[in-house]
Amino acid sequence: MMNFFPFVQIETISPRPLLFVVGERAVSAYFSEDAYSKAGEPKELYVVPGASHVDLYDKEEYMPIAKLASFFNDYLK
Repeated sequence: MMNFFPFVQIETISPRPLLFVVGERAVSAYFSEDAYSKAGEPKELYVVPGASHVDLYDKEEYMPIAKLASFFNDYLK
């Protein structure tokens, strides 16, 4: 993963809102944290307690449906 730089120009996305969703136990969480630190406002980093990366895809109890709905309701008007 050392050669993977998907967020080289992330600051150019601003002022479009960004929501980063990451599992608390995700091995790849540092990607989201790094991207979040580089992104312009508005931005939000939402950490799902107890979840791994894969849990967010296939375990309903970890899927942040309410957070997604709230974010989209706030920004898609």
